[in-house]
Amino acid sequence: MFLILRLVVFSVFAISGYILGIKYGYGIYGVLLGGFLGLIVIATELIFKKVELGTIIGGILGISFGLLFANLLMLPLKPVLGEDTTSVSFALSAIFGYGGLLLGLSKGKGISIAGIFRLFRGQSFEENLKILDTSVIIDGRIADVCEAGFLEGVFVLPQFILQELQHIADAADPIKRARGRRGLDILHKIQKMSHITVRIVDEDFPKIREVDAKLVALARLLNAKVITNDFNLNKVAELQGVSVLNINELANALKPVVLPGETMKVFVLKEGKEHNQGVAYLDDGTMVVVENARRLIGKNAEVTVTSVLQTTAGRMIFSKTREEYEREEYRAIK
Repeated sequence: MFLILRLVVFSVFAISGYILGIKYGYGIYGVLLGGFLGLIVIATELIFKKVELGTIIGGILGISFGLLFANLLMLPLKPVLGEDTTSVSFALSAIFGYGGLLLGLSKGKGISIAGIFRLFRGQSFEENLKILDTSVIIDGRIADVCEAGFLEGVFVLPQFILQELQHIADAADPIKRARGRRGLDILHKIQKMSHITVRIVDEDFPKIREVDAKLVALARLLNAKVITNDFNLNKVAELQGVSVLNINELANALKPVVLPGETMKVFVLKEGKEHNQGVAYLDDGTMVVVENARRLIGKNAEVTVTSVLQTTAGRMIFSKTREEYEREEYRAIK
């Protein structure tokens, strides 16, 4: 579709150049000039497509203020320099215009149309906002991460998330009710932290029914990041250009690195899915699959890592008992 539109734009410029060229007796040059201008327009569109809107707005504002400052600076200099101020005016405009453009481009990444409208409505414009999802509030680890100082600033809590949390806390199911009340306790804990500001916002999207879709729409409106544990919300937000901070991904990244050949002590808790497998868990919740360990269920065992599998759900470690691993190594050497 976009390719067809670009071809149409190029053709319009080329035909227009040909018509104007015929009028002045330079048909072939008109086609070449029109086609060249068409290519410039298409290239400009491709470049702007990769640049953030906030950067463009910042660049325009920067160069505008730079040129305005240069003209204001010329007012007291005109009586001193006399009538011939063209060269000085051009130099000042070039210096301050270019400086303003560079400053605007570097500082404009956090600017958005929504942020400008928020300023006109009397609301403050802030960068690095983070929106809390229901799943991450109920999970509770977000409070520990904040307490350790890894997260700070303004946490945005939409009313529809707070209502969902309250609905869970009032549920008839005791498990859901406990989860909801835990989420409310976590919010109170975060509110008391000095380096965190929890801001409840009333923005809602009546035409959008799903809470996750509302969350993504609000993040785009505020140019904010979403903090969540929800894998599906993570993918949907990333597809729409919204930055996501996933606590599960953070936890996986912080797990200690385990290499094949390392030995560890585990407690074989249950039977695995495959024949004769045993399953154990590390302190951080990482699953350890032990081959030929069904007989060791309910016992401590010393195992050797054979491979590590990293999945979206977490990390899985495959291992064998130390005796079996050493026996196979001895056979391989022999």
